[in-house]
Amino acid sequence: MDKMKELVVPEWPAPRMVKACVSTRLGGMSKGVYHGMNLGAHVGDAPDLVEANRAELKRLTNYPNTIQWLNQVHSDIAIELPTEADERTADASFTKQDNTVCAVLTADCLPAIFTNKEGTQVAAAHAGWRGLCDGVLESTLKQFNEPSDVLVWLGPAIGPDCFEVGAEVRQAFMDVDPEAESAFKPSSNQGKWLGDLYLIAKQRLAKLGCQQVFGGDLCTVTDKERFYSYRRDGVTGRMATLIWIEK
Repeated sequence: MDKMKELVVPEWPAPRMVKACVSTRLGGMSKGVYHGMNLGAHVGDAPDLVEANRAELKRLTNYPNTIQWLNQVHSDIAIELPTEADERTADASFTKQDNTVCAVLTADCLPAIFTNKEGTQVAAAHAGWRGLCDGVLESTLKQFNEPSDVLVWLGPAIGPDCFEVGAEVRQAFMDVDPEAESAFKPSSNQGKWLGDLYLIAKQRLAKLGCQQVFGGDLCTVTDKERFYSYRRDGVTGRMATLIWIEK
């Protein structure tokens, strides 16, 4: 299989030394509900198949060193890599070191990658709705010296026509930022709302001075062939979003 079909490569004006990609479910060894390249070791898939899939990811991307996977808990915590394994409970990571991979796992939640224009610092964040609401993107952006100098790319996530929520979720976002009201529209289901995570992310980043935001046009729910989706399938696999500096 053409590896470019197995990966999503961001289209953004990042410095040449910044490498990034998102895996898809295409290829891989997993079976049944996980079929494809499931990279999540915490979702019930056979551990040997997950390891085989992670080896395939290494072959496809040739990323340097090893990935320091996070223990993601839908928080706003961003940690610096490299670090010890017992310190990796977080939903974002950043690094200034060459050949150190920042990675997050998603299946509807919003993956976001960051770099400064100089390519001397990168970051990756996992923004489920709770983390997005609580400020995980802001926590990540604040690790950079100058927000206006930062480029952000938003990867595959649940799209604005599929993210149906109750009024309490809409209100939670509006309590943090009243501007979030514009990111919701009434659903055909009474009392429900459709939310645009991509728009909310852009609003939050803009408030801190980051205007250079790219991506945000891939829906995990509607593209069943390429992407895992927790909202669509329940028990399912996970995709990885990676970013690193390679000079």
